[in-house]
Amino acid sequence: MMFIDLWHCHAVIPVFMIVETKDSSAVNISSPHNKATKGEVVIVSLATFIIFFQAFMVAPLLPELASLFGSTVRQTSFIEPVYLLGYGVFTLVYAPLSDRYGRFSIIVCSLCLFIIFSFCTAFVKDTSQMILLRLLTGISAAGIAPTTISWISDRFPYAERGYALGIFFGCMAGGMAFGSSVGALLAGIIGWRTLFSLVAFSGGIVLLFNIYYRRRLFPDLPKSSSQLSLLTIFREILSTPGAKGTYFFVFENGLFHSGVFAWLGVYFYDVYHLDERGIGLALLGYGIPGLLLGPALGRMADRIGRRRIIPLGIVLGGITVILLSCIPALFVACLLVTILSLSFDLTHPSLATIVTSFSKKHAGGSTGLFAFFLFMGYGSGSLLFSLLVSTGLVETLRIFGLMAIIASLVARRFFALSQ
Repeated sequence: MMFIDLWHCHAVIPVFMIVETKDSSAVNISSPHNKATKGEVVIVSLATFIIFFQAFMVAPLLPELASLFGSTVRQTSFIEPVYLLGYGVFTLVYAPLSDRYGRFSIIVCSLCLFIIFSFCTAFVKDTSQMILLRLLTGISAAGIAPTTISWISDRFPYAERGYALGIFFGCMAGGMAFGSSVGALLAGIIGWRTLFSLVAFSGGIVLLFNIYYRRRLFPDLPKSSSQLSLLTIFREILSTPGAKGTYFFVFENGLFHSGVFAWLGVYFYDVYHLDERGIGLALLGYGIPGLLLGPALGRMADRIGRRRIIPLGIVLGGITVILLSCIPALFVACLLVTILSLSFDLTHPSLATIVTSFSKKHAGGSTGLFAFFLFMGYGSGSLLFSLLVSTGLVETLRIFGLMAIIASLVARRFFALSQ
């Protein structure tokens, strides 16, 4: 049995009003009273919760879908990589476009398409149709998370973005946790087709919230007048001191977490002989730290320093995975899954916050690159683990754990020099 999941690892008047003049210079106008409220951040981040709930509810359904469509679990598992491919590639497109056409336009357009394709998925009749719809759903959903991060960078000064991004990543983590557990439980009660329809309906409610509160959430902003190509924008961002190294750790962290999490279902099935519902419950702890502690962890990063927090989060993940490879008691293994989630919550929000400082003129481009490297890491991690797992599941967990510990030492050196 094979479970493949994706790691995926956003308000009144903006804090930063960036006006691009003809010479492409930017004017930064900020004011403390222009920051978004917690409630406004939650409303905008709800779309990300729905997207990640839908993404993580699919993996526990693979055996049922394989049986229904008359194919193997391995064949059906391509449902996830195609979603990841569509999502990862198109994050490079949506976020920069939000600089030109506005955050509201991109988020609403992306969410509308996501709702349509999610609803259509409830009516597929074979694996090919499911794979196609998942690809289209991934492409449509790709605009929401990176644009939301850009929206947060508009509303909060750099020193305070950790709190807002903590809320955002808390919604993301909550979607992961409830998608892989509650989603699996609901599918057993109402059926997977109804579950996809329910996700589309929930997305519609979130869409109406964003439209109803548009004046408060998305006030009119000066749009970027830049005529630069996307490649030129990305090249400019990557030339920023420390950018290449930071994006490397975004990729590495996504690779590590995706590779491990993609095979945790197999781990609990092989080692503890749990069924799909039991696996969903075992993975429930993943996402709980971010859901409950996201804002607090963000404030801690604001105070202690993100460049100190990131190596700590990476090494914590490596140690946790090595402990999982020791086959502890089931209760301890579930607890370690929760700690693995904490590792994610200590690293990704801080990396995202650093990324938002690379370009004020092209905030969407910076976050688009963040999402691209993150999801390319997701895909590479799942693939690498799949290639190494022939040596043994436990042995592969140890390899990934050791990789993370080495990466934490490199990260400590890199971020110390880049301060």
